[in-house]
Amino acid sequence: MTDYIVRATAAEGQIRAFASTTRELVEYARQAHNTSPVATAALGRLLTAAGMMGVMMKGEDDLLTIKIEGDGPIGGLTVTADSRGDVKGYVYHPEVMLPPNAKGKLDVGGALGVGVLSVIRDVGLKEPYVGQTILVTGEIAEDLTYYYATSEQTPSSVALGVLMNKDNTVRQAGGFILQLMPGASDEIISKLEKTLGEITSITSLLDQGNSPEMILEHILGEFGLEILDRMPTRFFCNCTKERVEKAIISIGSKEIQEMIDEGKSIEVNCHFCNKNYEFTVDELKELLAKAR
Repeated sequence: MTDYIVRATAAEGQIRAFASTTRELVEYARQAHNTSPVATAALGRLLTAAGMMGVMMKGEDDLLTIKIEGDGPIGGLTVTADSRGDVKGYVYHPEVMLPPNAKGKLDVGGALGVGVLSVIRDVGLKEPYVGQTILVTGEIAEDLTYYYATSEQTPSSVALGVLMNKDNTVRQAGGFILQLMPGASDEIISKLEKTLGEITSITSLLDQGNSPEMILEHILGEFGLEILDRMPTRFFCNCTKERVEKAIISIGSKEIQEMIDEGKSIEVNCHFCNKNYEFTVDELKELLAKAR
């Protein structure tokens, strides 16, 4: 299990924690979407966060979607995750290149600009739960920390990072989410704040060879850390030719007939994994018969 998420608790249940390593998952997304370094960092951070937020959900069929829309050159991101650690997502403009920010890091905040973060949880009720906040910095981790504080009233610390190699492949990726449970003592809070203040970056911890367990031990060791669970996380898209066929049938016979009249094959692209599905004129005729 190379990419995985750890679920843990500390301070006798006053803190709950999640940490993950996601290098392969983010590298898969980079290759699928041919993302520039800054787009890889943005998408990688959000995929990592979605994986951890997804496993917080209880139901087998629960689905989490995170959308970021900004006025920066990248335009936005959409990712979805389930409760099993499967995630998928895409960047609106994967080719965007930007110079490094003032700290010499990939300028994810500049790429996203000013905008809105939406978290949509579909847990099988009539209406999905939707929480929205503004982008505070566009750096994603800070934006999710702000989202948890304002939309869910859960004091949280979110850290996310993607480190690139010189050849623009992914060297390290991962993150953690720490949350204070209701009734956490002031002593616990101030101790935790002090420890978090001493952490340089999640990617430097991963690059030093630390596993998610070691990172949580490093932060929460003094609080009596208890590892509850480890689960794999991966980039997984559930698109199939059959699902695409259903989508084509749903657009109606008039549109399908127009495609047939053009006399050439069509290609349908999946946003999430960038896979293309080709349909010949004969296949379109079969779909037309089903659509009637």
